[in-house]
Parts: sequence; C-alpha cells; structure tokens
Amino acid sequence: MKCIVGLGNPGGKYVGTRHNIGWEVTAELSRRGGAPAGKSRFDAITREVVLKGVPVILLEPQTFMNLSGRSVGQIAKFYKMSPADFLIVCDDLNLPLGKLRVRAGGSSGGQKGLADILQVLGTDAVPRLRLGVGRPPGTMDAAAYVLAQFRKDERIEVDLAVATAADAAEVWLADGVDSAMNRFNVSSDQK
Repeated sequence: MKCIVGLGNPGGKYVGTRHNIGWEVTAELSRRGGAPAGKSRFDAITREVVLKGVPVILLEPQTFMNLSGRSVGQIAKFYKMSPADFLIVCDDLNLPLGKLRVRAGGSSGGQKGLADILQVLGTDAVPRLRLGVGRPPGTMDAAAYVLAQFRKDERIEVDLAVATAADAAEVWLADGVDSAMNRFNVSSDQK
C-alpha cells in the first residue's frame, strides 16, 4: 500500500489557489484511477485506487495546510506505513510556475504543510513532489500569494503541470523515486 498526499486547504474559497495545487494532482490521479467518491476519515478525504498495478490511497488532509501531519500520522499508524510509502505533493514558491521537482527527502523548504508531515513522521526522508507556483510579484506577501487563485493566463500551464505531476506520481508508484527524479526533474538551466 502506498499513499499520495495532496496538500491544500479545505473550503470553497481555496479552490484553484496556488496552495491547493496538491489537491489538483490527487483529483487528476483519482480521475485516472476511476476512484469512487471520497471517504472522510483520518481527518482527510481518502480515495482508494489502483494505479500502475499498485494499491494506493489518495489523501487530502482537511486540517488546513499547517496541520497536514495529523492526517499523515494517522494513516501511517493505521496501515503501518513507512515514510518511504508516502509521496507528498505540494506547491513550491522557489520553482518557476509549472516546473516540477521530485526528491527522496530533504528539508521542507519553508512549505509548512510538508514541515508538519516531516515533524510528525520524525524524518526528512519522505518522498515529495513539488510543483512550482512562482514567486510573488513585487512586494506581495508570500502567504497572500499562495492563497490567491491562479490567473486565467496561467491556467493552461498549471493544468499541464498537474497532468505531468500525475505522470510523475505514477512513475514513483511503478518504478520508485529515483526513476521519477530522473524523468521529471528540471535542471537549473531549464528554469
């Protein structure tokens, strides 16, 4: 059993925001897997699917971003999952819009939902898939920026990035984190 965790905030006002791009990826994976309606458990919405022959739980914590570890900790304990069984999908201010970065571990890079998950699991060796949302313009506050919706002119690029991120998640499931990194990470000269 594997678990793909899309990070986001619950509530209609957060739909389509930069911070909720992780949920857009789990929604795409849910569509691909023909998932049934989600269930409310583990302080999250969960959907069980089989992708690339692997049973997987798609998890969307409903605790707000900064407490995402609560859901992940509950599901890890219930299913006796190790940190390597998770793929955390989240936004990243430090990547250009639409770019992806897969990592086997490392710091949270300032992403508070990811930081909470690492703290709850007690390790930074948790696979993650970051989607670039770009930097805030001018002097705009970073928190306000990630809670803002994507502009209409960004939506085509975002939709493509979500589909590509779902592809990367499927490669992670089928072939592991190293294969996903090799196929989907951008080099610094591609930024």
